[in-house]
Amino acid sequence: MDYPTFPPEFLWGVSTSAFQIEGATAEAGRGQSIWDTFTATDGKIARGEDAKVAADHYHRYSEDIALMAELGVGAYRMSIAWPRIQPTGTGKANTEGLAFYDKLIDDVCAAGIAPAVTLYHWDTPQALEDDGGWLNRDTAHHFAEYAAILGERFADRVKLWIPLNEPMVMSIYGYGIGEYAPGQFLLLDALPTAHHQNLAHGLATQALRAAGAESIGTANNHSPIWPAGESAEAAKTWLDALLNRTFADPVLLGSYPEQIHPHLPAGFEKDLPTIHQPLDFYGVNYYEPQGVAAPGEGNPLPFELRPVEGYPVTTNASPIVPQGLRELLVSFQDRYREHLPPVYITENGCSFADAPAADGQVHDPERIDFLDGHLRALREAMNAGVDVRGYFVWSLLDNFEWSKGYAPRFGLVHVDYETQRRTPKDSFAWYRKLVRHE
Repeated sequence: MDYPTFPPEFLWGVSTSAFQIEGATAEAGRGQSIWDTFTATDGKIARGEDAKVAADHYHRYSEDIALMAELGVGAYRMSIAWPRIQPTGTGKANTEGLAFYDKLIDDVCAAGIAPAVTLYHWDTPQALEDDGGWLNRDTAHHFAEYAAILGERFADRVKLWIPLNEPMVMSIYGYGIGEYAPGQFLLLDALPTAHHQNLAHGLATQALRAAGAESIGTANNHSPIWPAGESAEAAKTWLDALLNRTFADPVLLGSYPEQIHPHLPAGFEKDLPTIHQPLDFYGVNYYEPQGVAAPGEGNPLPFELRPVEGYPVTTNASPIVPQGLRELLVSFQDRYREHLPPVYITENGCSFADAPAADGQVHDPERIDFLDGHLRALREAMNAGVDVRGYFVWSLLDNFEWSKGYAPRFGLVHVDYETQRRTPKDSFAWYRKLVRHE
């Protein structure tokens, strides 16, 4: 099989997040997060599953680092669990938590792999949520204090810094429609959480730079918006503003789209210079396009979501549209032009019903096709002038997939959750050959 070609300096990596793989949720002084609370609430997680053990990365990270070394990746995008560092989200750092990540980062570096650290992947300390969470402006300032702790401890070893992962998901899924923790159903009244997360990004970027951190960016989930029907253009514009521009415009341009203004906290304009910090890179997480139509009668929103039809889907019900990645990147280049720093694809991946075959191996040709198609689309975007410097597969390991539990399997490595046995899938071998130029 021929492979798409990329520059020799192109950075290849894999991504994970703390809550999805670490387990050990009650060990070594870790505090409770909103996801611990959410998973303990009846009816919130498929099959009543939780992440108390997950992939047991907390105890097995050496094995996982060895897998990454075998894979040959140049970088490992991981997240740090805020409640493992500050159990209540404020105050003195938990020394056991810092020691864990010290050892993890040291061992990643020792394997010749560059750490790419995300400070926040949705695991707000529950004590902060009890005080309003991201609806409370103070959370942004608490986050900056947390960022300062991490910057002072790890700035000498971390290659890439990402303050927040996908604030859109926390705002819309966590506070807007309640599918994710903390499970609130506020619809557009959730948008103050978007602004407070954007503010947290700006304040954390300042704190990290003050601590000597270099190469700071972001990681936002973005989707091309595809209208369904001739009357859907206004709905498309609104949904694009909500899902994409609310999180890119303030960071890159220092402004919000006009549609969002009435839903933001009073005086939001004063925070825009803080949010609009110079960035060294922009991280794009891409999974799928989003369909939209004009709202029907009784819909309180100015748009109506529609499935994107006519494409194969993953077991996570995501349509597989590689060209959506090219469309997204080229449109970003057109929209932001000189304001767009170099881009990394910080997440791209798919879930399938992977299981060991009779030969003990895990054959996942659908994932290989997915990765190959998306990398070819990425190469096309680069040929069209988009400055993309690296690509991270989601994910290294099968993991706890939030409200859907353990059924969706995204990993290059299969995890048997009963035994914690790791089995590299065929896609692992495929990606290894690509990364190692074999």
